[in-house]
Amino acid sequence: MNNLPEPAPVVQLPDGTYVYADQLPAIHQPTAVPQVVHQHIHQAPPDRTVQRVALGSGVGAGAVAAGVYFGPLLVGALTAIAANLAILAFLAVALTWGVVTVVKTVGGQDGRAAASAVRRARRRR
Repeated sequence: MNNLPEPAPVVQLPDGTYVYADQLPAIHQPTAVPQVVHQHIHQAPPDRTVQRVALGSGVGAGAVAAGVYFGPLLVGALTAIAANLAILAFLAVALTWGVVTVVKTVGGQDGRAAASAVRRARRRR
């Protein structure tokens, strides 16, 4: 039974209540030598710094959940927008090529002459 901790001493106060003796307020005794306080400041690694700041500043898990939820959602939305713009650009190029081909075909000699005149005018600039 030597491995058990010592029981906490219980003291009865003058008003009749019982308290643990180790919870009593300690009497402050001034020291002649000033105390040296060593304070270690640690910086969080770059990953999850925002989550740690949000949790530590009292904002709570809502900010962390928003970052975790809306981060990938934003990436997905931007990817979808980029894909739509790429499809629209491809359609614009294809339609322009089609219109030019149809105009050259239907226009006959006059269409070809107009196209070569436009080509020569662009080269002169």
